Amino acid sequence: MAIITLTSDWNKSDYYVGSVKGKILTRDPGIRIIDISHQVQAFNIMQAAFIVRNCCYEFPKGTVHLIAVNAALSNKRDLLIIANQGQYFLSSDNGIAGLICNEKPEKVYRIENKNAINFHSLDLFIDTAFRIIRGESLDSFTKPTEEYGTQIPLRPVIEKSLINGSVIYIDSFSNAVTNITEDTFKKVGKGRPFEIYIQSNHYKIDRLNTTFSDSVSGELLALFNSVGLLEVAINHGNAADLLNLTINSAIRVKFYDEKPGSKLTLTGG
Repeated sequence: MAIITLTSDWNKSDYYVGSVKGKILTRDPGIRIIDISHQVQAFNIMQAAFIVRNCCYEFPKGTVHLIAVNAALSNKRDLLIIANQGQYFLSSDNGIAGLICNEKPEKVYRIENKNAINFHSLDLFIDTAFRIIRGESLDSFTKPTEEYGTQIPLRPVIEKSLINGSVIYIDSFSNAVTNITEDTFKKVGKGRPFEIYIQSNHYKIDRLNTTFSDSVSGELLALFNSVGLLEVAINHGNAADLLNLTINSAIRVKFYDEKPGSKLTLTGG
């Protein structure tokens, strides 16, 4: 069974999602449509890429992912097909091609269309999705391209004993996900004691949890999540809200050759 996923910044209350699903099902009632998220912040392709990148490779090969975030097409912005690891991503040429894959995409194809304007752009998205699903050769109706808009993921700044990272995503539980990977943490830390500074020196953590339940209810904690990124949370609480964390908030990890002072798990007020 063919699968099309939808990711958008349309919000649940808008009619756009229903309209697109209706168009797809009119073409083929047997298509399986999966909603990934419609809660992406308006035009926020960084957030869209994070959400899609961390779930898309769980889908069967051949799945088509429609990314309708900052999706309007024009005579200055074409539709792109990003082919990577058996998945197909349809997006406007808005920079997401550099964010959707951990490395450079295997193939990127361009479809020029000077007549697709605003919401009608999605008709071209849907037409293209069905051509892929039918097994048409991409070379028969697209142009391979090496030139497309890209944005570079925000990377942490690394020093000998310091990682300067930032919050890149806040989930529905108000947990703050950072751009500090477990691999980077281990390479820089080399097993040394550390302190994680949140926003400033006011909130600090000096240990990593394996699970949320390692901390008592209401306690500030840090752990590496299922995608290998450092996450700051409060057990049964809302860390981002209570600590005033937003996208790009600073998260700093400092490593020491010896444990600094007495044992410290959290200070704050």
